[in-house]
Amino acid sequence: MKSWLMLLLSVSCGLIVANLYYAQPLVGPISADTGLPASAAGLIVTLTQIGYAGGLLFIVPLSDKLENRRLISIVLLAAVAALLAAAWAPRAVYVLAAALLLGTGSVAAQILVPYATHLASEEQRGRVVGNVMSGLLLGIMFARPVASFVADSWGWRSVFTTSAVILTLLTLLLSRALPPRRPKPLVPYRKLLGSLLPLLRHTPALRRRAIYQACLFGAFSLFWTVVPLRLTDEFGLSQSGVAWFALAGVGGAAAAPIAGRLADKGWSRILTGAAMGTAVLSLAVSLLIRGHSTAELLLLAASAITLDMAVSGNLVLGQRVIFSLGSETRGRLNGLFMSIFFLGGAAGSSLGGWAYAAGGWTAAMGVGAVLPLIALLYYFTEHTKPLEQPA
Repeated sequence: MKSWLMLLLSVSCGLIVANLYYAQPLVGPISADTGLPASAAGLIVTLTQIGYAGGLLFIVPLSDKLENRRLISIVLLAAVAALLAAAWAPRAVYVLAAALLLGTGSVAAQILVPYATHLASEEQRGRVVGNVMSGLLLGIMFARPVASFVADSWGWRSVFTTSAVILTLLTLLLSRALPPRRPKPLVPYRKLLGSLLPLLRHTPALRRRAIYQACLFGAFSLFWTVVPLRLTDEFGLSQSGVAWFALAGVGGAAAAPIAGRLADKGWSRILTGAAMGTAVLSLAVSLLIRGHSTAELLLLAASAITLDMAVSGNLVLGQRVIFSLGSETRGRLNGLFMSIFFLGGAAGSSLGGWAYAAGGWTAAMGVGAVLPLIALLYYFTEHTKPLEQPA
């Protein structure tokens, strides 16, 4: 794969997936402006996640059937329509409908990732996945602080309007720059969906890697759900201060391309265990931070960076493994993998909010540390069989 194309795919994934997270720091002003009750404000984020999960299960598998470049363009246009609907929504019901469609359209990123592996040779597959996923992860990590800064200056609607313009230009660029890819043989859509459960049942490496990442992403989501509350409650940071703290986590995305290169050299097993151990230690250190001094704030930022490194590195390792299992099923494998660990992230967010309300920071970080610990214990049960093997 040429370097310019790898860069384009990486940037594209980041710009697309960021749309899943723009609304999270904007729930308050969106609710106030559209008349959404405070008790239902969380539906904005929830419906976006539901739309994304639905797209992973019902749209991403189409990349194993339809010409990929055209499919990507169609899905992106749906995301543009959703962004414009959100930006001009006069009432809450329109915002919620737009959120559902936006989540569905954002799965274009998960079509681009397996598409990239089709263009890469076996020897560079880990590097390609690592670079593309680093762009995706940067999109996730930059989305919240960027949305906060833009909304502070021009209002929350400007966030969605700007993203709509960017995605429109991106759609035009991708439709011209990407080489076509038509899967062979063509598989009926009903058969594609019917193959999902057998694929999951008969692919142990997929199940294992999905569980690993679900536990780590659950811990990641829990941490980033709870830490803004800690920063405002005990460190006295403003919304802008929380946004600057979130930028610290961006450094964790650097682990993605490094993990991909080392995976190409056969280091997947060792790095998998190291990622889980790092996640456990990061949350354990966060658990021990009880005060609110500057030194403790810096230590908390360092824990955020190492946690993000563990999650992003393990994600690349997992995707490299599942993309090695079969070229004609990569779309479905990726859809299943992403769906499972995305559910882990949703569970982590819910657990974090519940634990923080029940027992504060200590309880939340205690629950968070248990999640990667479960993955680590599960990892030790597979020490005699290469994780890359499909069975």
